[in-house]
Amino acid sequence: MVAFSNPTIEQFYVKTCKPVNPLSCPAIPLIDLSKPDSKHLLVKACQDIGFFKVVNHGIPMEFINKLESEATKFFSSPQSVKEKAGPPNPFGYGNKNIGRNGDVGWVEYLLLKIKPESKYDKIISTSEEHPENFQCVMDDYVRAVKKMACELLELMADELKLEQRNVFSKLLMDEQSDSVFRVNFYPPCPELQEHEINGGNLIGFGEHTDPQIISVLRSNNTSGLEISLKDGSWVSVPPDSESFFINVGDSLQVMTNGRFKSIKHRVVANSKKSRMSMIYFGGPPLNEKITPLPSLLERDEESLYKEFTWFEYKNSAFNCPLSHDRLGFFEKISSKI
Repeated sequence: MVAFSNPTIEQFYVKTCKPVNPLSCPAIPLIDLSKPDSKHLLVKACQDIGFFKVVNHGIPMEFINKLESEATKFFSSPQSVKEKAGPPNPFGYGNKNIGRNGDVGWVEYLLLKIKPESKYDKIISTSEEHPENFQCVMDDYVRAVKKMACELLELMADELKLEQRNVFSKLLMDEQSDSVFRVNFYPPCPELQEHEINGGNLIGFGEHTDPQIISVLRSNNTSGLEISLKDGSWVSVPPDSESFFINVGDSLQVMTNGRFKSIKHRVVANSKKSRMSMIYFGGPPLNEKITPLPSLLERDEESLYKEFTWFEYKNSAFNCPLSHDRLGFFEKISSKI
C-alpha cells in the first residue's frame, strides 16, 4: 500500500450513498450489442443519463484478464520500480495527487498516451521480468476497446440519422487522435472503517465529467463507482467485471448540442478490498473544431456552445479543479437566459 502523508484522512472524507435501488431511481441502462434494438436504447441512454453498461461486447475475456494481471503486478511492485514510469508530466505513474489544481484521491495510477504505433515505452521500463508482457497485453486490449468505442459511436450516428456514419468515430481513428488510457488502482484503506461506521467514505477520485468524446471503463468486482443523477443525488454503480461501462464525454455533449449528457461521476475508496479500473478516453485530434453538428440543429435551433478546438478545451479543462463546470466557459450567454 502507498503511505499517503498529506492531506490527512479527514480531508478525503465524503458522505456515502446507497446502492442503486430500482424502486427509487432509474436502473443503469443495459445495452446488449447482440440485439437489433441496441441503437435506439443506446441513444436513449445517452440522452437520459449519459451512462450505460455494455454486454455481449465481443472483447475476449483473455485480453481483459491478462491486462488486469499485468497491472496488478505493476502496482504490487516496489515504489522505486513504479516511480520509473513517473512522475506524471502529464503521462506516467502517480499517486494521491490528481491533476494540477490540488485535487487528491486515495489512488495510484498510470496515465498513458495512445500512440498510433502502440508503443508504451514508460510502462515497458517498469517491468523487471518479461517487460514485453505489459506492452503486448495493453496493445491487444486498447485495440479491442477502441474498436468497440467506434462501433458504439457509429450506432449512435445511425440512430441520429446522420449522413456520415463515421462522423464521431473518425475522430478516434485519426492518426492524430488525442486519446489516452488510464489504469487506476485504489488500495484498501483500513483507516476508513471508522468513517464507514459513521456513514461516510473516502474519496478515491473526485467528482468530474470526462472532457473527451467517449470513455470506456472496465473494473474488477469491487464497488466504488458512483454517478450523479439529474436531481443531484449520488448512486453507487454495481460492479461487473465482465461488462463495460460507457460515459458520454463533454465533447460529445457539445457535438450533439446538449442532446447527449456528459455525466458527473466519482469513485469512493474501500476499507477492505482494492479496486482496479481501466479507462480508454477517446479524444479527437488537438486541432479538431468542436461544435454542434449542423445536421443535428433543427430549424431555428440555436447552438448552445461557442466553437472551440479540442486543444483549447483540453487546456481549459485541465487547468480547472475536477468538480468545476468546465463546459460553462464555452456556453453561449443567450443559452442561459
